[in-house]
Amino acid sequence: MTEDEVQGWAGTRRWVEGTLAPGERIAGVRALKGGWTSQMRRLDIESVNSDSSDDGNHDNSGNGDNGRDGSGRYSLVLRSFVKPFYVRHAPGMLEREADVLRLLAARDIPAARLRAVDARGEHGEHPSLLMTHLDGGVRVQEDGDVARRVELLARQLAAVHTVEVDEEQRPRAWQAWTSPERVQVPPATERPELWERAVTLIGRPAPEHRGAFLHRDFHPGNVLFDGTGAELAVSGVVDWVETSWGPTDLDVAHCSTALALLHGVETGLAFADAYERAGGTLTATGEDHLYWRLLDALAFAPDAEKVAVPWRELGRTDLSTQLLSARLEEYVAALFERYA
Repeated sequence: MTEDEVQGWAGTRRWVEGTLAPGERIAGVRALKGGWTSQMRRLDIESVNSDSSDDGNHDNSGNGDNGRDGSGRYSLVLRSFVKPFYVRHAPGMLEREADVLRLLAARDIPAARLRAVDARGEHGEHPSLLMTHLDGGVRVQEDGDVARRVELLARQLAAVHTVEVDEEQRPRAWQAWTSPERVQVPPATERPELWERAVTLIGRPAPEHRGAFLHRDFHPGNVLFDGTGAELAVSGVVDWVETSWGPTDLDVAHCSTALALLHGVETGLAFADAYERAGGTLTATGEDHLYWRLLDALAFAPDAEKVAVPWRELGRTDLSTQLLSARLEEYVAALFERYA
């Protein structure tokens, strides 16, 4: 544990240990890859009375609920906000995620179960949330399962949107992640008129829409998969800090943008069709739907470098800044061709 202790989580670790059952201890710690906003750790728990030599070095990068095995060992996941921006916003974000995990515990959505939350970092070095561990892992590679994963992502998102809540249980209203004055047009673009047209379009008032329960940050990096080929299945949906109430188009737009950046424009365009085949309902058509798609896509301008960092950690070293910038521009142009 020496290396992890040096990183400054001794107090947070004591807080975690205080939530464990008598006789349990943290037997292994492993950093989880693919995150951007948080530092994620998998904590392998065992009973001090169990006959176990487990060192916690399991090959699993998911973050939700394995349950206990025959020896009594099980795993938890610790999310800690360490970057200054997220530390400032941690109370609202972590309390929101805690509320959502409590809500989803009674729903048929494969989400982690809440164990404890220290939203203000009062009991450790950093604001943190402790939850159960889900099987599976993030899949962002280019392989023969991409089309199948798109279908499964669409099916899972449609299921998220069916979550019914009383008005007093509704999450916060959706928030835009960009605006005309905040969009950064790629400096090397040869199509400035395309970007000007897109910026102008998102400057209009938001279209009328029906509200629904949104994940709000649903994309391949926040969905866990198990199996391959015909056995491929979603095993978990993680990262519920941005959960909101708003148009289903916005969730579809966010996943579509991510898929376009990961796998190309055609894959990004195909997601909305897959979502509707899965029984999902979009709230808008034509330019109204285009508004939501562009509102999300323009939040990634100019180069989508933010998403590239965790994806490269997961093996997608081909995702250069130049490639992502080109794909984003091609995707914006394709959206106009299809929906304008």
